Amino acid sequence: MGTAEHKKDAPKKVTIAILTLSTTRSIKEDVSGQWIREMAVEIGHEVVCHRVIPDDTATISMTVREITENLEPQILLMNGGTGITPQDVTIEAVSPMFTKVLSSFGPLFAQLSMQEIGSAAVMSRAAAGLIGSTVVFCMPGSLNACKLACTRLIFPELGHLVKHLKGL
Repeated sequence: MGTAEHKKDAPKKVTIAILTLSTTRSIKEDVSGQWIREMAVEIGHEVVCHRVIPDDTATISMTVREITENLEPQILLMNGGTGITPQDVTIEAVSPMFTKVLSSFGPLFAQLSMQEIGSAAVMSRAAAGLIGSTVVFCMPGSLNACKLACTRLIFPELGHLVKHLKGL
């Protein structure tokens, strides 16, 4: 069965949680998270949670665990904290929780970023994987990076991912 066949029967609506990692932004100033929320709703998905938390390993781990275990979204979209500054700890907090890694997400995002921002793409550490029954994407926090990741890689595959997650 080809990709088109898989996508044909995939769910059209999935549940999404959004988690922004920032030590400087509040929910009001979360331009990237707000854009993700608006676009997800516009294309027919249900946003079950949208939070902004600080770039802190323990806080990130605890919040991701709380969201995935209590709210059980099918998709968790995380933005921010994927760079290389000492404050960027998203990957260190989240990747140990992955039970499966979607190893192509980071390289594909880097390839697309290279086309848009040139060699600065080398600093991005985008990652994705499964935590329990939730597909988790970690992307940079800039609005342009979120738009790139969501429109080119994530949103087109949401239903397809959820279909496979359910073993269908």
